Amino acid sequence: MYIGVDVGGTFTDIAINRDDGSNLLLHKLPSTPDAPEQAIVEGLRMIMEQEGLSAANVRRLAHGTTVGTNALIQRKCGTVGLITSRGFRDLLEIGRQTRPAVYDMHSDHPAPLVERHLRIDVPQRTLADGSVHVPLDEDAVREAAGRLAAAKVDCVVVCFLHSYAFPADEQRAAQILLANLPNHVTVISSSSVYPEFREYERFSTTVLNAALITIIGSYLDRLTASVAGLGVPSEVKISQSAGGLMSVRMAREYPIRASLSGPAAGVQGALRRATAAGFPDIITLDVGGTSADVALLRDGTAVEVNERDLAGFPIRIPALDVNAVGAGGGSIAWIDRDGLLKVGPRSAGAVPGPLCYDLGGTEPTVTDANVMLGRLNNETLLDGRMPIEAGVAVDGITRLATALEVTPDETALGILRVACATMVKAIRSISVERGHTPSDFALFVYGGAGALFASDVARELGMKRVVVPPDPGILCAEGAMNAALSTDFVTTILAPLGTEGLRDLRSAAEELQARAANWFTAESVPVEQERRVWTIGARYFGQNYELTLPFDLTLSSDRLMAELKEAFHAKHETTYGFASKSEPIQIVNVAVKAIGELERPSLPVLSEDGKAAPVSRRPVLFDNDHRVDTPVYARTDLFSGQLIAGPAIVEQMDTTVVIFPEETAVVDLWGNLVIDIRRL
Repeated sequence: MYIGVDVGGTFTDIAINRDDGSNLLLHKLPSTPDAPEQAIVEGLRMIMEQEGLSAANVRRLAHGTTVGTNALIQRKCGTVGLITSRGFRDLLEIGRQTRPAVYDMHSDHPAPLVERHLRIDVPQRTLADGSVHVPLDEDAVREAAGRLAAAKVDCVVVCFLHSYAFPADEQRAAQILLANLPNHVTVISSSSVYPEFREYERFSTTVLNAALITIIGSYLDRLTASVAGLGVPSEVKISQSAGGLMSVRMAREYPIRASLSGPAAGVQGALRRATAAGFPDIITLDVGGTSADVALLRDGTAVEVNERDLAGFPIRIPALDVNAVGAGGGSIAWIDRDGLLKVGPRSAGAVPGPLCYDLGGTEPTVTDANVMLGRLNNETLLDGRMPIEAGVAVDGITRLATALEVTPDETALGILRVACATMVKAIRSISVERGHTPSDFALFVYGGAGALFASDVARELGMKRVVVPPDPGILCAEGAMNAALSTDFVTTILAPLGTEGLRDLRSAAEELQARAANWFTAESVPVEQERRVWTIGARYFGQNYELTLPFDLTLSSDRLMAELKEAFHAKHETTYGFASKSEPIQIVNVAVKAIGELERPSLPVLSEDGKAAPVSRRPVLFDNDHRVDTPVYARTDLFSGQLIAGPAIVEQMDTTVVIFPEETAVVDLWGNLVIDIRRL
């Protein structure tokens, strides 16, 4: 068996592939935010008991988590101390001197995670060329260790200038700190986390990693012990922000790499499902309880970036390019001071949840609007395991309607339209603003609420086709289950793209090759499953940001130089609208993604022998006119090749699909529901 688990803010999702051609086993239950491992273990125990499965047969258990992200947002992190070069203790506070919102004089960046009295500078200064301007004062490091030990810190980070290229002083300072701090205090250096230039981003990433080490380490200890208690023999694998998996050992050392793992796992799941079904160009829309995440995939490849924001802090690590906005099923509808209806970013979360859950919520949400309009079942969700109190939802929306001086139906439709507009804006930012036309892509929707918004979003963007995978609410868990082991190594070189620069490139690649080989050995990856993807960061001299380009180390230097120049100019023109072919190009860094291919279970296919009939009917409001008597289908009853004419509702354990009037949907061999948005 192969198991994927995704822990979200509202639900914990579990997918099990028995690799025998049968359908996936799926389970969804409310998350337990205070102890996320409890929902995981309870869900695994429940589904194994129901299906008569043995935990001893589990070959892989992969896990995507938001524990780190939530800890940073809530600032429930370990206490971190910082050792840095003399004069740079306030770098974390100064940052880039940019404002979060240009015209908001009251908005500011979050306070640094390291309090000022725990940021200690010591005499040390290595220049950009490697020459020593001020030698490391080892006695000052020992004195700093005593001060930080007295402050009862959990972790100490060492961040010196130019250590991305010259890490010797950081390494020596870390040795001194380890010898002079209590055994329970972790010491890490910025050059060990992700050695790239740009001091602020490197310092910030290292501090965030340090802040998560204690809380993630504790969580992983509890999780691995609980899973082992079930009898699962395999080690838990952790999903990364870049989409691959890492071992628990790596996750304990570099928890920052798992900070955006949930959305990345969803993109991985969408990538496999979409390419198998013949849709290499897709825009993904993942709508959960708290947020909507969108990504663009061209030619079956996801876009990767090296810099993201996390809880207001910059992080410099590889991550899939996923844009998140505060619009989900639990997003709260409210009236702003201008008297206009707003939706999100506040969310009701798992507790108390939407009004219709009847768990103590007091404000109407997107889910309540869908229940009131008849798009969501007004009696139960999760195959009957979650009762719905439709009357409570109606009462809440009616109160909001009274304040807005419109009808309750108009209010419910307005809530959905505002949420839809937020999602459309997010998609435009990764498509139209980057030179892509949305109508050239299929909209691939997943998450518990993605299929509820699919048609509205596609129509707003002029998209002609929507793809709903067989188990959209569990796709993040499925994506984690099917991912490969991976890690990234990088080194900064800052050399011109020429004969000298290529020598530096090949020299750096040899060093990275050795580091990748050590990682493959440590992770016990067989040679035949090893794979390496090489990239460089390049820019015109004087530019602030670089573009990432793949390259082939086996090419001759002349051919490699020609191909890199051609590829850079072409990508620069695509990205920025112009290319200056006479301008010299600078190689900024060299990176390798080491990939350990894992066995992947096959995707189940649907039978073609039959045609499902509706299981019920209910009135549904699609627009301002009137409610339409709409057939309701059970997703598990559908057969490959079956055609469904709208209006229709398709229900399943993990989501509900809305097919609008004058739309048609067909079930393909893989169980995807492909909706044609064009009018009949």
